Amino acid sequence: MTLDDPTRQRIDSLVTSNDVLLFMKGTREAPQCGFSATCVRILDTVIPDYATLDVLADGSVREGIKVYSSWPTIPQLYVRGEFIGGCDILQELFASGELQEKLGVESGEVAAPSIVITDAAAAELRQAIEREGGEGRALHLGIDARFNGTLSLAPRAPSDLEVESQGISMLLDPMTARRADGVTIDVVETPSGRGFRIDNPNAPRVAQLPVEELKKWLDAGESLELLDVRTPEERAQASIPGSVLLTDEEAQRLESRPRDTVLVFHCHHGGRSQGAAEHFAARGFERVFNVEGGIDAWSLRVDPSVPRY
Repeated sequence: MTLDDPTRQRIDSLVTSNDVLLFMKGTREAPQCGFSATCVRILDTVIPDYATLDVLADGSVREGIKVYSSWPTIPQLYVRGEFIGGCDILQELFASGELQEKLGVESGEVAAPSIVITDAAAAELRQAIEREGGEGRALHLGIDARFNGTLSLAPRAPSDLEVESQGISMLLDPMTARRADGVTIDVVETPSGRGFRIDNPNAPRVAQLPVEELKKWLDAGESLELLDVRTPEERAQASIPGSVLLTDEEAQRLESRPRDTVLVFHCHHGGRSQGAAEHFAARGFERVFNVEGGIDAWSLRVDPSVPRY
């Protein structure tokens, strides 16, 4: 296959205009193949922000990037215009620390962090380990570059660090260890049952904004950016007056705003918007808010004319 000039120029523009660009199947939030999901997981571990392009939505790029890179498979990663490779190479570079170096992230020795597990969390974790451990599986704490925390049971990796609290051993990869000092792991009640809460003092702070307070700000004409992080289909069903859908173009516009700009994010119930708010807080914005309860709370407590769904 030959690469036509318009497609080559488009790929050239994408590669040169993004410091880190992953050509993948699906999106960062919803990968559509296991190899793409693995690359996203690795990049999320290392850096908070990077660009992706869904080749499933663009047939010319899907085939053209294979010719452009002389590489037959997808995903493919570019860093500052340099082709790095696909999933297997990414995993090897990550394990060796070379990927971190290419991305400009420190990857040297790191001290084991101090982590506190509460009594309630320790009891739940012991049960989970007894029930689902074994076969070389150990408890892992993961904290990605957006400071999202996860607990899992998986085999030990050679680079893992081990910490102990309440007699429970926990493994952390070096990138997590750098972000985890002072973390507290507790138990929280959720609509679907008991779960774990990972409180990290190192994470960018996002304030929770009650819908009644948001209404006061809007009525008073306060200077703020109100961002809707739902899908266009959801927004077509219901929206808060004055809000703007957070598209890629809108996100780029926000990046140029002063860091003391008031950013307010909302979604349906407050979960997705919390992630978006944390992302912009990590980018240096100082006054970032998440609408507590999302548009559903707005419909219930501020404006019943806004449809619920």
